[in-house]
Amino acid sequence: MALKSTIFKIDLQIADMDRNYYQEHLLTIAQHPSETDERMMVRVLAFALNASEYLTFGNGISADDEPDLWHKDLTGAIDLWIDVGLPDEKLIRKACGRSGQVILYTYGGRVADMWWDQSSSKLEKSNNLSVINLSLETTRELTKLAQRNMKLHCTIQDGDIWLADNASTIEVQLSKLKIPNEFTN
Repeated sequence: MALKSTIFKIDLQIADMDRNYYQEHLLTIAQHPSETDERMMVRVLAFALNASEYLTFGNGISADDEPDLWHKDLTGAIDLWIDVGLPDEKLIRKACGRSGQVILYTYGGRVADMWWDQSSSKLEKSNNLSVINLSLETTRELTKLAQRNMKLHCTIQDGDIWLADNASTIEVQLSKLKIPNEFTN
């Protein structure tokens, strides 16, 4: 018998002063049986960092042709494709061809560093790709927030990011490994 996904309910309040975005999102997230709490919480953080009215969760881990999160326009064209983890670089290049913008959130400490060392040269020509690495400390702290019912607050100001529940606050540490070429001039 196949294992079923675990359902998480999240009340996520976002105060993003850098984008003037202030919104509450009531999220229902299905955690695939093979997905860790760490990966699921990185998906939640990715949602908070890119939140919009039209950003939705895709099938992600259970479908290679869908991202973890995406924003489609009214015609169905993909404006934003977001993945988390360390996907095959061919899948990332394919996503770059299908979407206006692609953001990849990597995590895993040294493993993520080794993945980037191997993949960076193959991804440098992807002009619409951003690669952002989350520190190992950040993802470990995010994992501690994981509960079946969560009430989270995300605050973003001057590039600083905090994610909090009623008991603790995490300062999110990330580094931008690659930004789209149009922003490098």
